[in-house]
Amino acid sequence: MDIYERLEKDHDKQRDLIEKLKSSKVGSDRRATLWTDLKIELEAHASAEEQAFYSTLMAEPEGTDDTRHAIEEHQQMHEMIAKLDVMDQASEEWDKLFEKLAHRVVHHVDEEEKEFFPEAKETLSNAQEKEALEAFKTRKAAEIEKQEELAE
Repeated sequence: MDIYERLEKDHDKQRDLIEKLKSSKVGSDRRATLWTDLKIELEAHASAEEQAFYSTLMAEPEGTDDTRHAIEEHQQMHEMIAKLDVMDQASEEWDKLFEKLAHRVVHHVDEEEKEFFPEAKETLSNAQEKEALEAFKTRKAAEIEKQEELAE
């Protein structure tokens, strides 16, 4: 598995959690659990991706603009997550903001997979991709642990 396949595996998990959350019953324990799972996954993935993958791309002039755009999208999603986290999940406002977040996440991962990754493949060497994969695995595990502690 290369760095791109590893990131896409996370993207698939995010899409799956979003769909499950959309179909969950308002106010249910399942919805609350799914929200926590999605929040942890999104935050851990974004942090690990920025530290292990985006940082490698930022070192290359060809990777700077797209990487900045992706980091900006991560920040916007982070802000939405923070707002959702303190809102009543049974409220109409929560549903509306969650729909915006879901749309933003799917747009972001689709854009990464269709546009950003192909460009990164042309920019990074095989050695850089392997280093990014190993760094991502390590950072993701640490970020999940951190996010789980914050969620308690």
